[in-house]
Amino acid sequence: MSAASCLLTEDQFLCSICLDVFTDPVTIPCGHNFCKTCITEHWNINVQCQCPNCNKVFYTRPELKVNTFISEMAAQFRQSAQQKASSSSSEQQVSKPGEVPCDVCTGTKPKALKSCLVCLVSYCETHLEPHLTASRLKNHQLIDAVENLEDRMCTEHNKLLELFCKTDQMCVCMLCTYSDHKTHDVVLLKEEYEGKKAELGKTEAEIQQMIQKRRLKIQEIKCSVELSKEGADREIADGIQVFTALKESIERSQAELIDTIKEKKRKTEKQAEDFIKELEQEISELKKRSSEVEQLSQSEDHLHLLQSFSYLNTAPPTKDWTEISFSPLLYEGTVVRAVNQVEETLSKQMKKLFEATLKRVQQYALDVTLDPGTAQPKLILSDDGKQVKHVDVKKNLPDNQERFDTCPGVLAKQSFSSGRFYYEVQVKGKTDWGLGVARESIKRKGVITLRPQNGYWTIWLRNENEYKASAGPPVCLSLKSQPEKVGVFVHYEEGLVSFYDVDAAALIYSFTGCSFTEKLYPYFSPSFNYGGKNSAPLIISPVNHTE
Repeated sequence: MSAASCLLTEDQFLCSICLDVFTDPVTIPCGHNFCKTCITEHWNINVQCQCPNCNKVFYTRPELKVNTFISEMAAQFRQSAQQKASSSSSEQQVSKPGEVPCDVCTGTKPKALKSCLVCLVSYCETHLEPHLTASRLKNHQLIDAVENLEDRMCTEHNKLLELFCKTDQMCVCMLCTYSDHKTHDVVLLKEEYEGKKAELGKTEAEIQQMIQKRRLKIQEIKCSVELSKEGADREIADGIQVFTALKESIERSQAELIDTIKEKKRKTEKQAEDFIKELEQEISELKKRSSEVEQLSQSEDHLHLLQSFSYLNTAPPTKDWTEISFSPLLYEGTVVRAVNQVEETLSKQMKKLFEATLKRVQQYALDVTLDPGTAQPKLILSDDGKQVKHVDVKKNLPDNQERFDTCPGVLAKQSFSSGRFYYEVQVKGKTDWGLGVARESIKRKGVITLRPQNGYWTIWLRNENEYKASAGPPVCLSLKSQPEKVGVFVHYEEGLVSFYDVDAAALIYSFTGCSFTEKLYPYFSPSFNYGGKNSAPLIISPVNHTE
């Protein structure tokens, strides 16, 4: 028998249900062999009695009797296989914590390489061999070793979860399709797997796109930080330059002031010293003459008195001090003149600073055009959308929601909800005008109060020379000269709206600390024409970058 067993292949002693060496092998009518317990449980679970190998159906359950011949052969083979497994398992890698152990091995369990979705068993290298060599096992589905294979069985029917119910979005077994999921849309797991895998591919692509967008946003933020750093360094350098020049000017003016006052003081003291010296010398001469006159008057020498009389009877030659006045030099105005000199220096430095600032903001110049759909009916816009003026004749225009009906205003077509932008407007020849920005939700009908609380950030000219910023309350502006071209700069995130006299390179006014939460539109008002006195148009001008 030993010689015979050696001629048989290994898979002939394995039950195709448990994939182990036969235990109490039985032969069913179709000629296939199984463990008695395995085939009995198989038929207990399934509705029909059929052979697991050839699928032959038995309408009457066959009587099962142990095949003693195969039983003896299997016992001998089991012993041989166990010895072989014992020697080979010692050479296999023992499973570590977190790794899946072999379900077949006893004692120290080696690491499982594969799990069978048909057998619901995980196999080490040795016990995996039948699945790789036995023809009837090659159709079993093998996957990388996983734990909890019982989770792949239907808890209700104890059958493999090999289908997917698209209606309930859950995995089901074959028997489920005859009960709870009978009318549902059911497909093979593989089919749903391919669909879901494709969806995951799309999701992965979307996630990668989101990652890329966020990386770009990080790069954008880093660039903004770098620009902020450059801006801060530039402002610090400009500030140091201005204050250094101012400090030097102050120190120089202070030194000149002290030197001037000391020089005046020295001249005064020198003049006084000369006068006093001269006076003291004359006093000395007069005292000497007084003494001589006194001696002569007491002399009894008639001849000497008469001979000396003409000489001593007159005072010695002296300066007429009544014509000479001594008053100290005035120091008033010396400090004022020194401060004025400092102011001149500061004014020059401020002009340089504003020129540099204007040059920087002009880098954000954008092409702005007027929106005729928002223009008050008495406003005339040029064909290119760059000029606007007020006339007395009201045009018949549709009173749409966006149009101003009373206030002589018009918005630009362009809007901004982030970043920085700049534009310039020629106001030459006008006696009244208004410029600035407005948020999208502003009031446009009836009488409008232009102030930040109502969504307007503007400056105005009234009566030829009254400039005001429409804050709350309005701020009167004192300008050295009347601007002919006004630049408007907005930094959305910083909440800044600044107005510049372009030709003078001077800051007119700034709204700071503003809170912008909506789109901003450039706002223009040529004001009323006042019988032709204010008929000149507002003109959006191309920006000529300051050199």
